Amino acid sequence: MRDSIEHLVIGGGLAGSMLAMCLAAAGREVVLLEKEREAHDKVCGEFLSREAVHYLRQARIDPLDFGAQAIQRVCLHSGNHSVNARLPFTALSLSRCVLDEVLLAKAQAAGCEVRRGAFVDKLEAINAGWRIQIRGGETMHAKTIFLATGKHDVNAWQRDGATQEDLVGFKMHWKLPQAPSETLRGVMELFLFRGGYGGLSLVEGGSANLCLVVLRKTLRAHGGWDGLFESMQNEVPALRERLQGAIPRSQKPLAISPIPYGHLGGPADGIWRLGDQIAVIPSFTGDGMSIALHSAVLAAEMYLGGKNVDDYTRCLVQQLRGGMRVASALSRSMVTSGARILAPFLLSIIPGAMGRIALSTRIPEHALLRSQRNAFTLIDHLPASIS
Repeated sequence: MRDSIEHLVIGGGLAGSMLAMCLAAAGREVVLLEKEREAHDKVCGEFLSREAVHYLRQARIDPLDFGAQAIQRVCLHSGNHSVNARLPFTALSLSRCVLDEVLLAKAQAAGCEVRRGAFVDKLEAINAGWRIQIRGGETMHAKTIFLATGKHDVNAWQRDGATQEDLVGFKMHWKLPQAPSETLRGVMELFLFRGGYGGLSLVEGGSANLCLVVLRKTLRAHGGWDGLFESMQNEVPALRERLQGAIPRSQKPLAISPIPYGHLGGPADGIWRLGDQIAVIPSFTGDGMSIALHSAVLAAEMYLGGKNVDDYTRCLVQQLRGGMRVASALSRSMVTSGARILAPFLLSIIPGAMGRIALSTRIPEHALLRSQRNAFTLIDHLPASIS
């Protein structure tokens, strides 16, 4: 390994790979460290909103080419009550196992050096750069660090400022029989249950993604996942109906905790934070992957334009603050018994309520246009062979 790397990206998810792709396309030396050696699933709703789809297509990646499923409607279930509404945009759903690998390959094809199985044990600021300790003993040095490790922190560089940290997240893929699969086609189904909420939607290959969050105290009260899963189906008959005859793709779900919902921004320590490292929006909004891609494009645009990390952080926080406030307030209310009872009634009598909620938690249109006009001109000039 060379003495010093110009740009080091830690994390090979959506944000890290998109940022690396943009910098490499601009002719910059980039090394990306990904802790996992192979493609893997992550706890994620796997919902690609309009903004995320646009960013991917600007990068010459069409999720439909990889089996993504279209979503035009949302259906909220609470007990025996259900409310349907059309989304104000067409979304897509694609597993992270597939999508992350596509982006990582694009970054590598653009000229980024990708190192897999490289787990960062320690990160230290030294002089005008950084020293990185890799598990196994290797030490690296870098001039600029871009941190894109999702909801997982690197040793002493933890995030703060979350507004809701008492949740546990679960995710599991299911192989559905034909009838439930057809029922789910084109729909994101949301469900409320005691102490939590979740979603179910089709992804590629005839599978469905079940993703949810639950209060820790609720999970403990049920004695763990098995008790919680049975209780959810008893509370929400539609969920039991959708999973009737379904085969789980794994013995147990993936899990993550804590989930720092509401986190926005970061300390002035010189690290460029991307995705969940700088903004963790509640999962029900379906905007997490959009924010990951947007933060990466904005960081690349501002870095290449000579701006510093504090300029970038202030800009992104300003763009996301309004939607984060709305999403965090709604998320806190959704785990209460009052919301579980009132939500279907209120949404059914207020015209367009679900659509307005969806729009109010999105990245502002003016922010998307700014990044789309500039940063992706770099990718437009990449060789066609990597498309």
